[in-house]
Amino acid sequence: MLKFPDERRRRRLAQRHGLARPYPSVTAAAEAMTALHATEAATVHLALWARVADLTVDDVERALYDERSIVKQLAMRRTLFAFPRDLLPAVWGSAAARVAQQQRTLVAKDLGANGLADDPDAWLVAAADAVLDVLGDGKPRTTAQLREEVPQLATKVLRGAAGSKWAGEVPLAPRVMTVLGAEARVLRAENAGHWRFNKPTWTATGDWLGDPAPAPLEAAEGYAALVRRWLWTFGPGTEADIVWWLGATKTIVRRALADVAAVAVALDDGGTGWVLPDDAEDAEDREGAEVAPWAALLPTLDPTVMGWKERSFYLDAAHTPYLFDSNGNAGNTAWWNGRVVGCWLQDDAGEVRVVLREDVGAEASAALDAEAARLTAWLDGVRITNVYASPQMRNALLP
Repeated sequence: MLKFPDERRRRRLAQRHGLARPYPSVTAAAEAMTALHATEAATVHLALWARVADLTVDDVERALYDERSIVKQLAMRRTLFAFPRDLLPAVWGSAAARVAQQQRTLVAKDLGANGLADDPDAWLVAAADAVLDVLGDGKPRTTAQLREEVPQLATKVLRGAAGSKWAGEVPLAPRVMTVLGAEARVLRAENAGHWRFNKPTWTATGDWLGDPAPAPLEAAEGYAALVRRWLWTFGPGTEADIVWWLGATKTIVRRALADVAAVAVALDDGGTGWVLPDDAEDAEDREGAEVAPWAALLPTLDPTVMGWKERSFYLDAAHTPYLFDSNGNAGNTAWWNGRVVGCWLQDDAGEVRVVLREDVGAEASAALDAEAARLTAWLDGVRITNVYASPQMRNALLP
């Protein structure tokens, strides 16, 4: 079995993720990354800032809302991503469909448990039809606006054990829209707030992409397409990496690996990684290209730090409790030559500063400080609020 050392994995990460050499456009960077995390709205913009030369906020907004070359879609692990448009049929038929079924089942269960519908499935069909009927005029609406026009969306259900501090009524409107979004019947259109916040408007899929909208791929074909793209972006990666990233089963992943004729390689930790056929050797290796020392500041839930489950080749396990929350969500991270070495945060004045977890030397410290100054200038006073801030970010703990 061909050996694929960690040093080569880090070099490949630097090149393919646009961190050592930036991409020329938003679309090129999004396609290279397979999917950009979008749970925190600012992640899309900041992830692209780290990878695209001379990026402006308007460049990102234009790609999302005018050109629609990248589209937000709920998919793997019930997480919101911004996908390159060409990947949507694969996502819809596989990861998104899996999430849609899970969420539809949960909503139906709550409807029944609360005595709100004798036939929860029929209730959901009627609610969906009513939403699509309202959106039929082509005018995007927020969830709050839809709730005013669709009576079913005003429904609330009781969640949590009676008498517990977690018990309370919660609205069904966001959950119904989650189901319709995962089913690709509606899409997130323009953002109704500042770019750093998620306040989506909703529109019919055909209105956003053009009628007729592309059809979802069959599930196995969709998973194979996603795994093929993942392997180019993140490979070599292990079976566990792909199962985690896809939010799928080993059976699904093993079939997809077979469908794309993936090739096994030996990793430094003794595990088995997978790459695409003819991709075990970097094109950059064959060309003899060198990667100059590089520094990067990546945002909360950035696709690079969240691309693998098994992260030892770029992350010291001792850093994990400081840089990830208890659910495994990564906060802002600071990188030097393919390794996570700390985090970054903003002070009250909006200035970006780096907090290191290890001694990286004068060259690395200077390069990271230069990135912090560049990001401070780019944000120009905008303060980013992170829902998934890491312990290091929250407490500014020193090494």
